[in-house]
Amino acid sequence: MIGKLRGIILEKQPPQLLLDVNGVGYEIDAPMSTFYHLPDIGQEVTLHTHFVVREDAHHLFGFFAKEERALFRTLLKVNGIGPRLALTILSSIDPNDFVRCVINNDTDTLVSVPGIGKKTAERLIIEMRDKVSTFSSATLPHATASQKENNARNQITQDAVSALIALGYKPQEASRAVSKVDDPTLTSEEIIRRALREMVS
Repeated sequence: MIGKLRGIILEKQPPQLLLDVNGVGYEIDAPMSTFYHLPDIGQEVTLHTHFVVREDAHHLFGFFAKEERALFRTLLKVNGIGPRLALTILSSIDPNDFVRCVINNDTDTLVSVPGIGKKTAERLIIEMRDKVSTFSSATLPHATASQKENNARNQITQDAVSALIALGYKPQEASRAVSKVDDPTLTSEEIIRRALREMVS
């Protein structure tokens, strides 16, 4: 079992990063709650890891804080929650906000997470209600306002790129067009419209 890795960040492309540990490159999946706290490429970082072994693949998940990993592992114990969905939950909702959702029976916020329906949200609350009290807001990572704002902006541009790819454009073409027309004041729909004009002009 790989429990912790310390190395140099070579690549960062959410939800995956590449970590150089003594010359060995580890591909690690991490939630946005961890990405908010990662240093720049070329800097050293220590991540607490969770290793998942399946017949068809091995996956390594990394977390900035031990309690964040513990929350991930607790999520995996909930019926119907696999590693990918647990990663999505911790990427979509700040870990502390997730704990508050469970404590306050807030299913409305939980169902806003991709892949979480009403029944799954209710099951999360029921099965985790007695477990979340062990997670402290002092040790779970917090996303700052600027980090959340940057993530929201990145999500808008990524949505635009995904939409263009769905329309049949190649990923590189879509990314290039979005980069050319991106403006902090634009919505994803406006970016898509301008990018389409850029590519057909």
